[in-house]
Amino acid sequence: MTGRRPPVGAIMRPLATATALVLAYYLLPMDKRFTGVAAVTLVLGLAALLLLFVRQLRSISASSRPRLRAVETLATTVPLFLLIFATTYYLLERNVPGSFSEHLDRTGALYFTLTVFSTVGFGDIVATSASARIVTTAQMVADVLLVGVAARVVVGAVETGLRRREAPPAPAEDA
Repeated sequence: MTGRRPPVGAIMRPLATATALVLAYYLLPMDKRFTGVAAVTLVLGLAALLLLFVRQLRSISASSRPRLRAVETLATTVPLFLLIFATTYYLLERNVPGSFSEHLDRTGALYFTLTVFSTVGFGDIVATSASARIVTTAQMVADVLLVGVAARVVVGAVETGLRRREAPPAPAEDA
């Protein structure tokens, strides 16, 4: 069984990554205001997330355990995605107080992000400024893409990995 990762590692790595991301979200200083630079940082963060996701898809297809690798990918990508938006909402509220129906601290921003992501939308926090509504709308679109398109792409990568794993080895060429 050389070269195979134990399932425990496939569970512990994304759990450790998600924990580290949440700790970073709460512990890193976020004293900057949400400016044009912050908006560009949001876009670059989402682009980096997309590149990470594409890289992860390749590793799913090549993995000896594509299903576990897919779980690892989603367990890492989704928290990072959500924390990028939570950070954006937090910084937006710091820059333009009143962008939401109540003040958003880090926990409030994460809560709002999760209610938008889950489409629950309790209504206790709503975007009130134009910039907050634009970012929230962008998150809604990205959520649909993440849940729909990305999930389908991950399933396709798993199927490719399973086919590759189950395919008979190619016959050796005569020298």
